[in-house]
Amino acid sequence: MKFNISLLFLLAFAVSSCVQNDTNTEKDQDKSEAITVDSHSYSNHHEISTKHLHLELDVNFENQTIYGVARHEMNSHNAENAIFDIKELKIVKVTIGKGNEVATDYVIGKHDELLGSSLSVKIQPDTKYINIYYQTTENSEALDWLSPEQTSGKAHPFLYTQGQAILTRTWIPLQDTPMNRITYSADVTVPKGLMAVMSASNPTEKNLSGKYSFTMEQKIPSYLIALAVGNLTYTKLGSICGVYSEPELAGDCAYEFSDLPKMITTAEKIYGKYQWGKYDIVMLPYSFPFGGMENPRLTFANPTLLAGDKSLVSVVAHELAHSWSGNLVTNATWNDFWLNEGFTVYFENRIMEKIEGKENANILALIEYQDLLAALNDIENSDHPEDTELKLQLEHRNPDDGMTDIAYVKGAFFLRTIEKAVGRKKLDQFLNRYFKEHAFQSITTEVFVADLKNNLLTPNKIDFDVEEWIYQPGLPDNHVRIESKKLDDMTKLAERINSGEDVFVGKLKKLTRADFITQEWQTFVRGLNDKVTPETMKKLDDQFEFSANSNPGIKSDWYKLAVRNGYDAAKPEMEKYLIKIGRRWYIEGIYEALMNSKNPADQAFAKATFEKAKSGYHAVTRNTIAGIVASTSSATK
Repeated sequence: MKFNISLLFLLAFAVSSCVQNDTNTEKDQDKSEAITVDSHSYSNHHEISTKHLHLELDVNFENQTIYGVARHEMNSHNAENAIFDIKELKIVKVTIGKGNEVATDYVIGKHDELLGSSLSVKIQPDTKYINIYYQTTENSEALDWLSPEQTSGKAHPFLYTQGQAILTRTWIPLQDTPMNRITYSADVTVPKGLMAVMSASNPTEKNLSGKYSFTMEQKIPSYLIALAVGNLTYTKLGSICGVYSEPELAGDCAYEFSDLPKMITTAEKIYGKYQWGKYDIVMLPYSFPFGGMENPRLTFANPTLLAGDKSLVSVVAHELAHSWSGNLVTNATWNDFWLNEGFTVYFENRIMEKIEGKENANILALIEYQDLLAALNDIENSDHPEDTELKLQLEHRNPDDGMTDIAYVKGAFFLRTIEKAVGRKKLDQFLNRYFKEHAFQSITTEVFVADLKNNLLTPNKIDFDVEEWIYQPGLPDNHVRIESKKLDDMTKLAERINSGEDVFVGKLKKLTRADFITQEWQTFVRGLNDKVTPETMKKLDDQFEFSANSNPGIKSDWYKLAVRNGYDAAKPEMEKYLIKIGRRWYIEGIYEALMNSKNPADQAFAKATFEKAKSGYHAVTRNTIAGIVASTSSATK
């Protein structure tokens, strides 16, 4: 990792915990504040920062390039240079001024494989506008260009962006740090017949010109700037919400997300008014690397959520919850990522409890707990066992390394355990004040810890070891325990099969996959051990059609078990799944199981399948799977 020498880094030794962007005036930084350094950005945003960004974008599907102008309106400053982040962008020219633009000098720094390069622009102390003319390249990792064959309709191409954590700099030259919150607007030209939507105000119908304009009036961090272009139609679900999708998926989306208006109302009753105007969803193609992404006003979603029984809509509750935790109050650096995700998983579960009841909410939390235990085991035996701490140390590392169940689930269990200690009513009062006082700010873990102690724990005389939870590895012994009879029953059924009992006689022989929800089946499959024979696996598959007809969440666990137990009959369907699904969380464990197998044929299958599938993966997923195939295979030679 290379850094530019600037005032920002000379002041790095004075690092403090607090980063708060003024939301009402141009005094964007209190000069008395010490500086928090984001090691994943070259920008000198503490000296000079973007207030508003206007984008002029021409989306060209023929050569898979975005031609753009990024017009930065800067705050008051005394700087001689403004430093931006870029990665794999072609910079055409840079000008200063508005209207009568004047060319200015700029220097592109040495390329770093992770961070990209700095773009240092020569300016005057009174420079207010900086205009960067650029175009994306084939190596712009945020962009996923899809051919018509890769979409549901098979007739039109599709494009979407994924900026989190530090990929926005691969399609927009900007100060790519969550500490610099900005408003933005955009004029976007796309091929006629397609619609463009962004994390901003959006159209609900196509226009004949292919020209669309957008405005985001609230200040957001750069990773939440997002764009999608495709053959989209809009289905209204409520007064402030709806879903964009390809026409072929509109009916499924309307059914699966029909509870969205109720989710919004429920969330507002818990933690205050929704502050983003509209809450819409855009359903992307299967290559999207995540279940959902919380881009404000427009959640990006993966079709794997369309289970047909609403069993996976907690992902939507999660992305909605981000409208408070993550989007409204944001992690200042990627070391503080748990502030975004731990709060959101906790809030998500509170929403689901109101909508589906305590029992189902507990089931969801227990599935997450199973994932957490597996993650703890994996990370504790990795090169970075310290990554089981909530506050991370990711300097010189990819921030994606911190996007694990530690941030999500350990963070949520931290809040659940505090709730048990102080009571739900007092915790809710604290969190309502927290979201209100830190609204549209980016804060560090240390700011939250001080807030928690001063405004919740100390006034209520609660003795709680916050430091152990946040700064120590592992899961503290005092964590809340959650129980579910339904999941216990599924575990017991799996244990009977593990013991060799033929359970599929009598009443059990009449069971179908529809008799249990997704999370119950996941618990059952996860409860089967590595001694279950391929013959027994075949019986299970014949009865419940796990390989061919279960939803993607169940398939993910089933295929991992199939690899471990040598059930090769699942491989034809497994191959189809790995080629179709780009959601990283669903497929990386399958590739890991294949590459860790002692059977050379499994490793060969993984490599061959990845070669077929990789062009259909977003770079986020493609890079992860490439690492699994390369590092694990070389380790087993």
